[in-house]
Amino acid sequence: MYGLLIGSLLLPLLLMGQKGVPLDNVVIRNATRINSPGSEFSPVSYQDGLVYVTSRQRSGPVDAVTGETYYELYYAELDRDRMPLKPEPFSVQLNSQLHEGPVSFDRRANRMYFTRSNQVLGVGRADSQGKIRLKIYEAIRGPYDWEQIKPLPFNGDSYSCMHPALSPDGEKLYFASDRPGGYGGWDIYVVEREGNSWSAPINLGPEINTAKNEGFPFIHDNGVLFFSSNGHRGMGGIDLYMIDISSNTWGNLIQLGAPINSESDDFGLFLTDDQHGYFSSNRPGGLGKDDIYQFEARVGLQGMKPAGPLASRLVVYDKVTRRPLPGVAVRIFEQTPDGEVTEAQLYNLELFPDDGASGQMNLRRVLKPEAQLGEPRLVTGKNGDGVFQVADDKVYLLLVTKSGYQTQEVAFEPRLQPDNAALEIQLEPSNCITLSGKVLDMEHQDAPIAHPLVRINNDCDNQEILVRGNADGSYEYCLAIGCNYVIRAEKDGFQWNEVAVSTMNVRGTRSFSANVRLKPGSGGSSSEEPALAEGSVIILENIYYDFNKATIRRGETRDLEALAQLMLQFKSMEIELGAHTDSRGASEYNLQLSLRRAEAARQFLVKRGIEPFRIRVFGYGESQPRNRCVDGVDCTEEEHQFNRRVEVRVLRIDGPVKATELQRNKQNKPD
Repeated sequence: MYGLLIGSLLLPLLLMGQKGVPLDNVVIRNATRINSPGSEFSPVSYQDGLVYVTSRQRSGPVDAVTGETYYELYYAELDRDRMPLKPEPFSVQLNSQLHEGPVSFDRRANRMYFTRSNQVLGVGRADSQGKIRLKIYEAIRGPYDWEQIKPLPFNGDSYSCMHPALSPDGEKLYFASDRPGGYGGWDIYVVEREGNSWSAPINLGPEINTAKNEGFPFIHDNGVLFFSSNGHRGMGGIDLYMIDISSNTWGNLIQLGAPINSESDDFGLFLTDDQHGYFSSNRPGGLGKDDIYQFEARVGLQGMKPAGPLASRLVVYDKVTRRPLPGVAVRIFEQTPDGEVTEAQLYNLELFPDDGASGQMNLRRVLKPEAQLGEPRLVTGKNGDGVFQVADDKVYLLLVTKSGYQTQEVAFEPRLQPDNAALEIQLEPSNCITLSGKVLDMEHQDAPIAHPLVRINNDCDNQEILVRGNADGSYEYCLAIGCNYVIRAEKDGFQWNEVAVSTMNVRGTRSFSANVRLKPGSGGSSSEEPALAEGSVIILENIYYDFNKATIRRGETRDLEALAQLMLQFKSMEIELGAHTDSRGASEYNLQLSLRRAEAARQFLVKRGIEPFRIRVFGYGESQPRNRCVDGVDCTEEEHQFNRRVEVRVLRIDGPVKATELQRNKQNKPD
């Protein structure tokens, strides 16, 4: 197994005789869809799935000792039961002809650390003993694939470093190494970030390391270190252990016990929360040499301390004067792992006419007006400060608002805040005056006109700004001070109209209100046209995939989240999901890629609770470009991006739905 592999040298695995204490209420399942007759191990969370190490590929160089092809990194999305689905290679750039993995990602999955055989230009580099050692590398997620790959400075050519595990705050990296000066074969070490580099490695000492082998570290959010060892008293083979190292006084070493540990090799544990996770084992009954298992510990793992409430303090300042700001409203939302907050808490759904295509619409999430966001968690006092309760293992988004200042969104992780230190927030004064208003039907009791086009012209630089109004006819824009403006509203079926406002010689005020009333023209009416009906086409442009992949990037699924929300509101809605690529690459390949991308979008919706029968998928490849960018035409990346989209066609819905009804249904749902 790779955990104790030094190049091509497999260290002996010695059985320990003592039984462990069984864990109660633990359910274990073999991840059958990703396990193979070879080895699969060391899974970690990435996006909506797992990245893991495997020897499943059937061709390529074979390691003479293991008899398997060299290990590579694969990725598999998870179903609603947290079980991996169909696997695929993780990265073209990372996988080489030698070993890769295990890996560790930072919290946003923009930076990764991984084990790789020591190599130069893709060729293994042996030491003076003829062995190819292992090193830890860093990579940055680029627009298409992982890039800027480089070895870390504490690696060596005469010993190996492997099994990186990044701490939740990204400031420490735990790893295994057989470097000189340790306690035995493999020891666990830690390095601390020092600017753009790392400190010298520190051995974690005899409480963890033994004369034999320790590896596969994983550090939990609450400071508990998990690792594997065949040197402590265990159940046999390699066993899993945990120890609390969150304070100066460490806790007791705990052997996890059955059924996670067994008389076989058990290693490579990763927790997704306090009750769920994955590990690797070569126990009897598996599909291959090493298999990945999913487990649920319904009462938690023994020795794990739950995260408790934490009192946090913040202070808000004026960014220019540095004076404390009283009366600042702070609303606090818990974030998901990809940096999002629950949709219903912050956004209304709106369908806007697509200005570039007749009859098509864009689905957007619009930040709710402040009045719809509920009461703030706190309002700062005369010294600009306030205290609030949070959990120390969560991540939060703070929405900070005050009249006359720019609204600010602040990401907050309590565990990263220094002890007794207040979170300081600086609000920037608005150098503009907020213009808000509605576009109304003057002949139908001032009924709102949905999604009007509002043109804002000024006499300072004669610039024209286009603003698309919301479903209730409302619009908003921040006007520069010292100009005269003409606000012109337009809507098909109505006669345009305009009003004038001025920000010359204003005193004290920070907002203007300007309603524009339109008179129906040919075909005009206050009755609102349907926004959603059978045959409607919705363009989803803000879905991003890794280059050459059908995997949707976490944190970049906002349009799909909105579509899921829409389909949860309207239970009769059935759709066709059609994915389109740009023209680069072979047309047949693009056709298959678009189909896989449409299927990935379908799986995303299913995991959000949409019944599979309500979604049909099609891949159109490069056959339906929206601009001039076909084969042989030079185009910018932005022009190619315009052709990469997912189109949603409504196949069935009970009755047409109006734009204002979308918003009303949204507001009536409990947050």
